[in-house]
Amino acid sequence: MECNEDIENRNNCSNNNDNRRREMIEQIKCLNFAVIELGLYLDTHPEDQKALCMHREYCKQLKDLKDKYQKMYGPLSIYYPCNKWRWLEEPWPWERGNY
Repeated sequence: MECNEDIENRNNCSNNNDNRRREMIEQIKCLNFAVIELGLYLDTHPEDQKALCMHREYCKQLKDLKDKYQKMYGPLSIYYPCNKWRWLEEPWPWERGNY
């Protein structure tokens, strides 16, 4: 039988992991939004060098963050293949109670 302290430590670790995962998803969403909006802006301002530089930088950050996320937690979508098919390895959101 496990002691309460071990269970509590495991729960804290799990919560920290869940929090880190949520933070990464939020960062991905923000960068994705910035890339799309800068792209729309550049459609009408193609000579804006500052916007071009920001777009390139945000695209790089987004790619790097997505790669990091997928190495840690699995694919974000079907367009990001992994070494194996990992969709069913974790509970679905409604099975975790996070929907």
